[in-house]
Amino acid sequence: MRTRLAIKLDALLERHFPERRVFLRSDTDTRFIRLRPVTQLTAFLGASAIVAWAIIATAILLMDSIGSGNFREQAKRDQNTYEARLNSLSQERDKRAEEAIAAQERFNSALEQISAMQSELLESETRRRELSTGIEVIQSTLRRTMKERENARQEAENLAVALKDDGILPGTGTGNAASENGALDFLTTALEDTARERDQITENAQSALLQADEMAQQILLMQDQNDQIFRQLEEAMTISVEPLDKMFRAAGMDTNSLLSTVRRGYSGQGGPMMPLSFSTRGDDPSSDALRANRILNQMDRLNLYRIAAQKAPFAIPVKDRFRYTSGYGMRWGRMHKGTDFAAPHGTPIYATGDGVVIHAEWLSGYGRMVKIQHEFGIETRYAHMSKIHVKKGQRVSRGERIGDMGNTGRSTGTHLHYEIRVGGRAVNPMIYIKAANDVF
Repeated sequence: MRTRLAIKLDALLERHFPERRVFLRSDTDTRFIRLRPVTQLTAFLGASAIVAWAIIATAILLMDSIGSGNFREQAKRDQNTYEARLNSLSQERDKRAEEAIAAQERFNSALEQISAMQSELLESETRRRELSTGIEVIQSTLRRTMKERENARQEAENLAVALKDDGILPGTGTGNAASENGALDFLTTALEDTARERDQITENAQSALLQADEMAQQILLMQDQNDQIFRQLEEAMTISVEPLDKMFRAAGMDTNSLLSTVRRGYSGQGGPMMPLSFSTRGDDPSSDALRANRILNQMDRLNLYRIAAQKAPFAIPVKDRFRYTSGYGMRWGRMHKGTDFAAPHGTPIYATGDGVVIHAEWLSGYGRMVKIQHEFGIETRYAHMSKIHVKKGQRVSRGERIGDMGNTGRSTGTHLHYEIRVGGRAVNPMIYIKAANDVF
């Protein structure tokens, strides 16, 4: 059975692969190699397998090369996108900084205007009181003069009646002529003096009333100017305070507790931030005084926010060009408690807020690491550095260089591992970085 099957198989192969002989001739002998159909089939299959393997390998290499090129292009596009985003954030930050400076200048100008306005209001109040006192004196003098005039007129009438009774009036031919003339001259002079005083008092009273009207117009004009100044100040305070309030709330911080903490450290009294009082008699403050005090409270809140913003880590630790390589969250089944910034070896690293260095040496998998303790229970960590430029216990300021980027500890490449911890608990650093981008 096997012989017949072998014969049939050989006959089938003979059709496609006939037996061939390869002759090998030498100088003294001639030999040949017989290539059976099975041998030819085996060789053909082997050559076909080699050719197929070469084709598949070439295709795989081509696909890998194409995929690598696409990946590099995608990486370049991502890098360009990150750089464009960073540039836009930098421009936006510069714009916000310019707006903050302009708002501060407007605030200083408005504060000067408030001081001048307060002085003018006090002067106008003094002039109004003096004018009111002068009008009262003039009215009192006018009443007294009118009374004296009436008395003088009554005395003149009484004197005329007495002279008539005595028979010494002019034209009667009796009495002493000198006495008559003296009495008449006295009466005439007294009446003329009284008339002049009356006219002068009337003129003074009219002049005082005109001055009072002018003063009232000036007071109305000053009140309108004050209202415009108040509106500008209120708008400036809104523009300045709201972004800072939003920034701290976005970072998950209690603004009331934050401001109370800052206020305890800056509790001095006096100066332009003291509440205004335009009354010297202990009266209730006016609506303008209440409005001005509300603005001063907003100014005080703005100053406290700026102090807190300087102490908290609202900044980015790398100022040169970099690439985000890993964010906060789960990675490879483990919690990644910070954000990674990749840049060339030796790139400067800066403190993101005022604070005190509490660690500046090697720490296990973090490599060379710096820890900075900030206000409000906030701590920042900077890991895998190649060099450290600060010492434990040193006080640093925002923007101060604390080390260089490196690849120490458990690290797959040169980068900075940046952490923020509040009360010992790690939080996402991008919350602070993004919140600060809206203000600084």
